[in-house]
Amino acid sequence: MTDASLPTRSPSDGITGHASRVVGALFMTFLLLGTCWAVEVVNYADDGALSGRYGIQPRDTGQIWHIFTAPFLHANLDHIMANSVPLAIFGFLAALRGVSRFVSVSLIIIVVSGLGVFFLSAPGSVTVGASGVIFGYFGYLLARGFVEHRAFDIVVAVVIAVFYGTMIFGALPGQPGISWQAHMFGLIGGVIAAWMTRQRGSTLVR
Repeated sequence: MTDASLPTRSPSDGITGHASRVVGALFMTFLLLGTCWAVEVVNYADDGALSGRYGIQPRDTGQIWHIFTAPFLHANLDHIMANSVPLAIFGFLAALRGVSRFVSVSLIIIVVSGLGVFFLSAPGSVTVGASGVIFGYFGYLLARGFVEHRAFDIVVAVVIAVFYGTMIFGALPGQPGISWQAHMFGLIGGVIAAWMTRQRGSTLVR
C-alpha cells in the first residue's frame, strides 16, 4: 500500500490566489490599453507619421520587426476607440490565468497574426491596429475551454461565443479597408496559444 503526498491548502489561499490574478489581469489590461492610447496621442500629434513608419509593410524583410509595433498603432482616434472596448474585455479575461501566461499568449498571437499580414497582405499596403490581437484573444478564450476542460473556461467560451460569435465573419476576405489577414491569423494564433500554454495535469508523489 502506498501513500500519496498531497499539498494542503486553506480556503484563504484560494481566495488570495484568485484576488491576485484579478489584480494582475487588471494591471495588464490597463497597461495594454494605456500603451495603445499613449502611442496614439504621439501618433496623432505627428499627423499619423508613426503608422506609416512602423506599420507592417508586406514582404519588406528589413522591417519585419514591425509585427511587434503595428498592434500598438492605429490609423486614427475612431480606430483606437473601436478597438478599446473589445481589447479591454478579451484582454482582461485572457489575463486571468496569470501575467506570465498572458505575456506568452500575447506574443504568440502577435507573431502569428503579424506574419500572416506580412506574407499575405497586398503590396504597398500598411497595416496597423490591435484588431489582430483582439481576434487572437477571442480565439484563445474559445479554444481554452476545450483544451483545459475547466468549468470557468468553458463558461467564458460559451458566453464569448454567444455575444461575440459574429466576429468570426471579420476574419473572412471581402471588407475594404479591413485586414482580414490580421483577423484570421490572429484567430489562428489564439487557438495555437491556447494549445501551447495549456496547463498539464499535475502528478502525485507516491
